[in-house]
Amino acid sequence: MNLFDVYPLYDIEPVKAQGSTLWDTNGQKYTDLYGGHAVISIGHTHPRYVQRLSDQLNKIGFYSNSVQISAQKELAERLGRVSGLPEYDLFLVNSGAEANENALKLASFHTGRTRVVACTKAFHGRTSAAVAVTDNPSIKAPLNFDQHVTFVPFNDVEAVKTAITEETAAVIVEGIQGVGGIHVATEEFYQAIRTRCDETGTVFIHDSVQCGFGRSGAFFTFQHGQVLPDLITTAKGMGNGFPVGGVLISPKFKAKHGLLGTTFGGNHLACTAANAVLEVMEEEQLISRAGHLGTQWMKALSEIPGIAEVRGQGLMIGLELEKPVGPVREALLRQHFFFTGVAGGHTIRLLPALNVAESDMHRFVEALRSLLVG
Repeated sequence: MNLFDVYPLYDIEPVKAQGSTLWDTNGQKYTDLYGGHAVISIGHTHPRYVQRLSDQLNKIGFYSNSVQISAQKELAERLGRVSGLPEYDLFLVNSGAEANENALKLASFHTGRTRVVACTKAFHGRTSAAVAVTDNPSIKAPLNFDQHVTFVPFNDVEAVKTAITEETAAVIVEGIQGVGGIHVATEEFYQAIRTRCDETGTVFIHDSVQCGFGRSGAFFTFQHGQVLPDLITTAKGMGNGFPVGGVLISPKFKAKHGLLGTTFGGNHLACTAANAVLEVMEEEQLISRAGHLGTQWMKALSEIPGIAEVRGQGLMIGLELEKPVGPVREALLRQHFFFTGVAGGHTIRLLPALNVAESDMHRFVEALRSLLVG
């Protein structure tokens, strides 16, 4: 049997990692400024994380949601406190797509409606409801119906006001569009969505799967302003590599047995991983650090000739290049040994661990300057 060939792969196999450093099978050392799509939030193999998971695995690794799992309650309490949203409830899942699926389903249950408003260039996942609200026809199969979805331009206040009606079940928006090119939602856009949702009884879903968990310098990006969504989805950086996701649910929703469900969501190891991440974030003050370092880094990057625009918040940064991104990213990897991401034909995407070393940031600035300026 062979693997189903759906991923374009680099001929690199990391076999060891620590902090923001990777080593491949040949012993070559790389600096990871991408974290596997913003997953690595507290650094590879953080000793607290490794110890907590090892200890848990020696006790019990899994049982289903038919029994008491105290780590779930511990996670809900800690997440509520660290995020500043103790009044919300938590439903645990395994991934960002699953979190968005359940948020959309919960919104439809709550409103009795089917229509959804989403944004152009949005990415919310590849499963049925999530891919329907993703603006990429190439990843939608014939059964992924999206006739119930209205797409509006990101940050277009008047368009979103018009699109939300008394027939709309939910509006779903990323706080920072990742795949769409690192575009940050404006306060005016948030306010327009919140106001119109209140007027029409529509549910406001904030997709924080990639931009959440402290990456922006606030726990969630909407906390840079004055708006509260009804449902907040999270995943990626939540488990630092262990599959875990969640939906934060405002008090307006009432739970009942059988409303939602999952076999693996909230298992012992997943909760242990997420609890360890939050412990490290608190102890090392990584959220405020992400905001501070991101501001410094974006300023330094904006001074490099050949970069048309620097976008983002905290340690979620997009660099719009004047030239195609492919050769530059390849040179960063092959010549300077930096892992980075892309978003479109001209944008480099930087999503490092929140405890990335300042020296790594400085080295990247100089490496990129040498490639763009010479």
